[in-house]
Amino acid sequence: MVDTPLVSVVLPFYNAPFLKEAIESILHQSFQNFELVLVNNASTDESAEVAKSFASHDRVILIHEEQRGVAHAANAGIRASKGQFIARMDADDIAFPERLKQQVEMLEAEDDLGVASGLVEYLGPAENKGFIHYVNWLNTITEADEITLNQFVEFPIANPTTMIRKPLFDSYGMFEDNEFPEDYAFFLRLQSHGVKMKKVDQPVLKWRDTENRLTRTDKRYTQDAFFSAKAVYLSKWLKNHNPFHPQVWVWGAGRVSRRRSDYLKKEGITIAGYIDVKEGEGIRHYDNLPDKEEAFVVSYVFNRGARDEIRSFLIEKGYEEGEHFILAS
Repeated sequence: MVDTPLVSVVLPFYNAPFLKEAIESILHQSFQNFELVLVNNASTDESAEVAKSFASHDRVILIHEEQRGVAHAANAGIRASKGQFIARMDADDIAFPERLKQQVEMLEAEDDLGVASGLVEYLGPAENKGFIHYVNWLNTITEADEITLNQFVEFPIANPTTMIRKPLFDSYGMFEDNEFPEDYAFFLRLQSHGVKMKKVDQPVLKWRDTENRLTRTDKRYTQDAFFSAKAVYLSKWLKNHNPFHPQVWVWGAGRVSRRRSDYLKKEGITIAGYIDVKEGEGIRHYDNLPDKEEAFVVSYVFNRGARDEIRSFLIEKGYEEGEHFILAS
């Protein structure tokens, strides 16, 4: 066993039918200066036995976390880790052999880089169009400025692809177990502190979509939970970037957009008015935009294709993303 591994791969698991495949994909990495910390989160199936079968491997550490929840399990793994870099891994997924090598090289090449991620290859049913669309979207976002500008659209990084400098956990805290999705909330917290993030520009992981994913079964991963988490950090971002704080104009006057913007109101943001395809009370047609020198626009329109159309329209009108507007859906 490497006494002081450069990388600690933290792999929490609970009733994980693909665990053996996930573990083997890490043990077969081309980069070998790592330890693999397996965290059994009170599994009730044969997962614990599968993990135990690898425990004699000189790079594997098996620990048990009885308090249920991925945040508790991930934090237990991080606390037990010895590496300078913490690589997250999920029990459903398969890491490509060069993953650790590529991410270590990226972090070592850029001292100001806090998180190295990568693209993903979708692994799941062809009929899961929504998740496939999401994967295709996040694979278009690789550079630090793109990640920052898209932080409120969706989670622009696949959490199990991350490799993080361990001191960031000391500086900004661990994963939190509350009403928010723990991985997205942690990402937004790092973003709020200006932590630079980039991606390897090729797939580092096969990302498996199953019916038992937490994003499908846990209430903390509902759309309302995501938009509630967004509002907390978006309001902080607006305080620092919106010269007209606390006033914003919201693009999207429909019921869903208004409900999402209500979360901003709870965080102290004032809605000056709405922008939409039809005029009405408190609503401007998009051809009658408020002057960019007098207003900041937050777009909550989600319809596929519409988001990019709104971005292109605003840029064509001279609005600069991050300075005059931000996309939040």
